[in-house]
Amino acid sequence: MAGKDPRIDAFIAKSADFAKPILAHLRKLVHQGCPEAEETLKWGMPHFLYGGEILCGMAAFKTHAGFGFWKGALVVGKPTGGKGAPAKEEGMGQFGRITKVTDLPGDKALLGYIKAAMKLNDQGIKSPTRGKAAKPKAPIKAPAWFLAALGKDKAAKAVYQAFTPGKQREYLEWLTDAKTDETRAKRLATALAWMAEGKEYNWKYKR
Repeated sequence: MAGKDPRIDAFIAKSADFAKPILAHLRKLVHQGCPEAEETLKWGMPHFLYGGEILCGMAAFKTHAGFGFWKGALVVGKPTGGKGAPAKEEGMGQFGRITKVTDLPGDKALLGYIKAAMKLNDQGIKSPTRGKAAKPKAPIKAPAWFLAALGKDKAAKAVYQAFTPGKQREYLEWLTDAKTDETRAKRLATALAWMAEGKEYNWKYKR
């Protein structure tokens, strides 16, 4: 399982007994739906990152647990209440106060939500409730000089082509933002070396 964080193990172990199976179930499903998910703690609660952005998060309180997607309504729709539907401002996230695994939507529904959230991250869409209104980032066309260099490095090319659009974009933004030819050349050499080793642009910040 990629991106496991021992702090999440500790968080689950310290949670109330009712919450442990809920958190373990959610954790398993997130990694099942998004094998590239990276775990971290934010605001003292377990969160899952994909493409360098928050995908979803979970929490445990004294009498209930919570689970939600960072881009909320864009993933699951507007709050309506009812099992399997977004909750009406009850508890953290979009699924209300969770006291047992059966309070959650079915696995198939949750996996569908996870895939939808991943797609939003890939498209660079931001949450309309967190900052600017949501809209996809304008695509970045890979420059000819980059493609030419990539074509000469089979290992780097294979890794780059396997990246999600979001991960490709991180490299392209860094490379095309170079102000001088010298800086661009240095960044290109570094990027090719990193990719040949299978590394994402933000690999230094991954656990």
